[in-house]
Amino acid sequence: MRNAALVLGIIAGIWGMIVGFFGYGYTEVIARMGELPDLAEQVDHPGRVRAFALIAPVLALAGGAMARSVAQVGGVLLLLSAAGMYFAFGYGVFTMFPIALAGLGGLLALFALKPDPH
Repeated sequence: MRNAALVLGIIAGIWGMIVGFFGYGYTEVIARMGELPDLAEQVDHPGRVRAFALIAPVLALAGGAMARSVAQVGGVLLLLSAAGMYFAFGYGVFTMFPIALAGLGGLLALFALKPDPH
């Protein structure tokens, strides 16, 4: 279970970084170039998107990396990452996988009470 949490956390973190790059970039482009009505409009909370574009993927990567050694702490970080991605970006076609992977990895890490057999 710890190994699965590690892999899920790293994949969620990498996918979350891609979503974060685009989210941050979108808010920056709209801020600099202006809105195009009915086509490209600024999000309600650009600061939230920009902050969690960095925080959520880093939490997923750190949680995945910690899943083997300190599983419960890694699980909490993975669940915080999933919640942060949902809070900043919402649930959509590009965010459903990192949210689901981080959430599942977090649950697996929390319930991994014994070390994985070698």
